[in-house]
Amino acid sequence: MINIAALLFRIRVGNDKSQLVMIPKILKELVPADQLKAMSENEWKKSIVAHFNKQASMTIEEAKVAFLKVVCRWPTFGCAFFEVKQTSEPNFPDIVRIAISKQGLTIIHPKTKDVLANHPFNRIANWCSGSTYFHMTIGSLVKGSKFLCETSLGYKMDDLLTSYVNMYLRERRAGQTRNQRFNI
Repeated sequence: MINIAALLFRIRVGNDKSQLVMIPKILKELVPADQLKAMSENEWKKSIVAHFNKQASMTIEEAKVAFLKVVCRWPTFGCAFFEVKQTSEPNFPDIVRIAISKQGLTIIHPKTKDVLANHPFNRIANWCSGSTYFHMTIGSLVKGSKFLCETSLGYKMDDLLTSYVNMYLRERRAGQTRNQRFNI
C-alpha cells in the first residue's frame, strides 16, 4: 500500500520534493480510507517519503505505468461495484457490495472487503431486474439458489451482466469453432 501511495504522490507532484510537506494534507487521496488507521499520519508520511525517494529517477509516465502494473493484478481491477441490500442469504450481511467484471460476479462484505461468494458466468442461470430490485439464480434453473437484492441500480446491473455474458458466450463459441477447425 505504501508503494501505491508513493506512486500516486509521484504522479501528482513529479520530482518536486518541496511538495513532501503536503503528504499529511492529501493522505486521504493516497491511501484507501480503510487503511489509514494502520499507521499514524507521521508514519505514513515517513514511509511514503522513503518509497518516493527510492523512485527518484522515475518520471510521471513511468509512475502511471508502475501503478497500473500493480493494480491490474488485483482481483477487483476492472469491476463495476454496486452496493445492494440482499434479502436471501442469511449468512451474509444485509448490505453487500456486488462486483461485476469480465470474470463473473463477486459478492463482497462492505466493511471487511472479504469475498463472500464468486459466481462465474457459467454458474449464473438467469437474472432479472426492475426499478427497485435485482434477482439472479445461481446453479441450474431447477436446483439453483436465488439471490435477491433491493437496489435502484438493478437495470444497470442487468445491462452489465447481459453484456458480459454475451461476450463470454461469443468467446466460447469462437473457441469451439476454432477447435472444430483444427480437430482439437
